[in-house]
Parts: sequence; C-alpha cells; structure tokens
Amino acid sequence: MDKENKKIGKEEIKMALRNFNLEKYLKDGANTYAQRANIEAMADHVSEKGFDNLVILGIGGTWAEWYPVVKVMEHYTKLPVHLENAAEIMVKADKDFLTEKSCVVTASASGDTKEILQAVKMVKEMGIPVYGFTKNAETPLAKLLTEAVYNPCGDCEDSYLMYFMFALRLLCNRGEYEDYPRWADQMKNVHQNLVRIREEFEPRAKELAQKYAKEPYTMFVGSGVLWGETYLFSMCILEEMQWVRTKSVTSADFFHGPLELVEKDVPLFLVKGEDEYRELDERVERFAKTVTDKLEVFDTKAFDLEGIDDDFRVICSPMIITAILTERLAVHYELVTGHSLQFRRYYRQFDY
Repeated sequence: MDKENKKIGKEEIKMALRNFNLEKYLKDGANTYAQRANIEAMADHVSEKGFDNLVILGIGGTWAEWYPVVKVMEHYTKLPVHLENAAEIMVKADKDFLTEKSCVVTASASGDTKEILQAVKMVKEMGIPVYGFTKNAETPLAKLLTEAVYNPCGDCEDSYLMYFMFALRLLCNRGEYEDYPRWADQMKNVHQNLVRIREEFEPRAKELAQKYAKEPYTMFVGSGVLWGETYLFSMCILEEMQWVRTKSVTSADFFHGPLELVEKDVPLFLVKGEDEYRELDERVERFAKTVTDKLEVFDTKAFDLEGIDDDFRVICSPMIITAILTERLAVHYELVTGHSLQFRRYYRQFDY
C-alpha cells in the first residue's frame, strides 16, 4: 500500500465493523490508559526496593503478550530478564535465578489461570514478592499478589499497553529509557489509531476469511517483537477458538524444516515487522513467492500511527497485528466457519 493510497483510505474508509462496539472499545482504552499512574507507582515501588533481575510468569496467550516486551527491553538494558512458562517453572530443576532480589511479575485477565496461581504461590512461599495485573481485586490471583493493577479490559492491545508501561518505567528509573515519558504521553493516541487501522483492514479481513478459513492447514511465520502475537493468533485464536489447524514458526527456524511443507496450494501467512529481524521475514517472503500461490503478508509498515513518533513504531507493532488479526480476522473466520469464538470442547471445561 503506497502513501497516496493510505491517505485515501484514511479519508474514505469509515465502516461499521462486524461485532465491534466502538464506544465500549474507546472507553476501555481510556480506562486502560488511566491505569498509567497506578502502573508507574507499582514500577516505582519495585525500583525503590531494588532488584537484580526481572522474572515474568506467563502461559499461553499471556506468555505471548509478554514476549515482545522482553524483546524491546533487550535493546535498552543488560538487566537479566527471564520470561518463564508458569507450568514449566513448577517442575524446573534449576530455579537459582529466583531470589529475594528478583522482581517477579505476572498477569491473568481472568485471575484464575491454574498454572499462574500455582507458580505465584510457589514464588511467594520462597519469600519473594510478586506484582501483577488482573481484572479486579476479587480474583484468586489478586489475593496472592503483593501489589496489583486492576483492569477488566480484555483486548490484547490493552495488555500490551500496561505491560510496556510497567517494563519501560522500570528501565526509565534505571536511566536506561529516558524516552518513557514521551512514549507514555503519546499512547493516549494509540486506541484511536487502532480503530482506523481496523477500518482500513476490514475489507481484507473479510476477503481472507472467505478464502482461507476452511483450508486444511495454514502456516504462520513471524519474528522478533511480532513473534509472540504471531504465535498467539495461530494457537490461542485459530486453534483454540476456531479449531483451525495451523503451524507457527519463527522466520529464522522456517528454513530448518517447515519450508519443505510449502507447496503451491499451502497458505502461508507472514507477519512482517519493523525491528532488526525484518530481514529474516523478507528472506521467508522471497522464498515463499517462488513456491506458493497463497502467500499473505501482514506488514505493520503499511499502517500509519498518527500522533505517535516513528521511534515508537516497533513498540506499537504488536498492537497493530492484534488489531488486524486477533481482533478482526478472527471475527470473519468465525462468520465463515460458523464456529463461535466462545465455544470450547476441552479448555476450562473439566479438570485435566
């Protein structure tokens, strides 16, 4: 999409998005941004106490949402950052990195994710405080946390905004990310941008769902800051919520196995980012163009972010992908497959 067409699109595209409550979305976004002071206070308390490493507990979609935060942090700090799977850390033999000088943080929107609760209990029994995010003060997780920020908003972009606020504030307090105030101020504009981006993408979302929703197998490839959201969409949305068979793989690992499964009629969805890993995405794109007729590229560079400086685009890029794929393409898949995004056969249906 060239600059001229993007400008035309912004001016002309204004549509009712299927299953999208604009008023609620903007209200939820404002409520999320309003948590800034609470998030900064929590980060400041951690900074005042002092810590030697950051340990993040997640699982499934929550792990995936923290992944880009860790990748961005790597650009600015030498602080050891551990993104741990909550189920794995319970059985992990070597947990020496967990000490009283660890800053441990987690999140669960529902506040009752079994593995998260178990991991938090274990850490608290070690005498280590745990900070986190959940929907309200009444959840099981809230009652375990040392300090928490409460927000019932469930969209992924709200999670990204809160997690980045916490992490970048920590770095700001360490003198490693002095741009934090400017970034945080500009995030007032992000939800309005994401509404427009949804509107721009809507026709393509409808077209893609009609074309691919009933394919027997779809490959998803991404990298860097966008790997978490790529993995999240294929696993938590299409597999869990739509029962669509997918394969997700990083752009780097694509050439060590999965490339042999690409054929003329195999759909390959490439999520293309703006960080240093973009050249790996472009390598996959060059190869795929020579093999499959069903290559679809989702490039965050195709979307403007008004009122947000270009040096913050990488941080915002997972929000763009969640807006177009997790929040829009999923809705159109649901329409084509006839399978409700709310229905599960096994997940949370019984003990396992």
